[in-house]
Amino acid sequence: MPSDIHREEAMNDRLSTRWKHRPLAGAALLALAGASSLACAQETTPVVDKGDVAWMLTSTLLVLLMTVPGLALFYGGMVRAKNVLSVLMQVLTVFSLLVILWAVYGYSLAFAGGGAFIGTFDKVFLSGVTLQSLADTFTDNVKLPEYVFVAFQSTFAGITGALIVGAFAERIKFSAALLFSVLWFTFGYLPMAHMVWAAGGYLFEKGALDFAGGTVVHINAGVAGLVGAYLVGKRTGFGREAIKPHNVTFTMVGASLLWVGWFGFNAGSNLEATAGAALAFINTLFATAAAVLAWSLVEGITKGKPSALGAASGAVAGLVGITPAAGLVGPFGAIVIGLAAGMICVWGVTGLKRLLGADDSLDVFGVHGIGGIVGAILTGVFAAPSLGGTGGEDYAIGAQVGIQALGVVVTIVWIGIVSAVSFLIAKLVFGLRVSEEEEREGLDITCHGESAYES
Repeated sequence: MPSDIHREEAMNDRLSTRWKHRPLAGAALLALAGASSLACAQETTPVVDKGDVAWMLTSTLLVLLMTVPGLALFYGGMVRAKNVLSVLMQVLTVFSLLVILWAVYGYSLAFAGGGAFIGTFDKVFLSGVTLQSLADTFTDNVKLPEYVFVAFQSTFAGITGALIVGAFAERIKFSAALLFSVLWFTFGYLPMAHMVWAAGGYLFEKGALDFAGGTVVHINAGVAGLVGAYLVGKRTGFGREAIKPHNVTFTMVGASLLWVGWFGFNAGSNLEATAGAALAFINTLFATAAAVLAWSLVEGITKGKPSALGAASGAVAGLVGITPAAGLVGPFGAIVIGLAAGMICVWGVTGLKRLLGADDSLDVFGVHGIGGIVGAILTGVFAAPSLGGTGGEDYAIGAQVGIQALGVVVTIVWIGIVSAVSFLIAKLVFGLRVSEEEEREGLDITCHGESAYES
């Protein structure tokens, strides 16, 4: 429709002016995706670079690798042997469910126009998305096939939902986990993705920087997980019995796969195979390495021995911390962010966890929530050109940190409310947790009728 074309053009004009004066947030400009009508209206012929397409398809596969097997193994190793299959199933199934919902209505509500808080139904069931429709990149007139962008963003939605299940692992009903995921995705994830990454979105228009998902993915998942830990309740025997990881080797392998896959997550958010992707790539490498060392150092000082589980958790903390900053800060800014995330997240899974009193089984809030907050705030600091970042000459650290803090608060409040309501609805429909007898026997047998390890 002509009105749609004019609206898209107006948004593009505002964006081009806006981003001359502050650093580009990789995922934020993803909101211009799907503008096939705009591409047709432009006078010049769009360019689709095969290298960009290849890189984005590879990045999409890498994000899939992060989830299955990466996240599945990372979580699976940290639960008891009687529950490992249930966690693997929850990660795989929630991811798959949300990818399908993304195709049905998620993509449309996140990125098809809209107002300050949500998109439209214009692209429900991928209406208008064809082999010929194109998505914008950072470079004027350089496009991607819209199918590529749809697929890439679907994996972001899927892994965010899969992250949440670690907070209430080992006692939630499978049906309740799935119903919660549908409600949270619809009323939590989609509004957050639109507000942060879509032209016209509330936080986008405020100037919030989130290159690849510090607010949309990690703080979101951490807050939802914490709410779930409270409402589902503590595991039977928690605080009285030893509840230990059954296979730290799985967890280490999972963390390693997460690190590999995260290059697609962060560098892929650049949308093009350019120097911007290289910056996000090297920052992802450096920040994660710094966080591993930071976490291990803190454990060595406080506990006397650095642990493999701690090093693996440190890697994930560094990956989380650098996510919002990946394409916006310099390499040494990334190292500082990694060090900060590694050190602070140790407190997040120990001291803060005790203060909160929640049984966050696999430390979703302590790592993803706290790491996401650290990364989001420090993005505002290290995006400054004086500190090696990509900000413009008039970049003001104090003002940007304030905007980043606003994004953090909005995410916490909105996702907290949506998650609480979603869990309560799931409780009314299915009940949230299995019986004590079923929990003691293990969810592998009671929920899925099989065992990971035959006796």
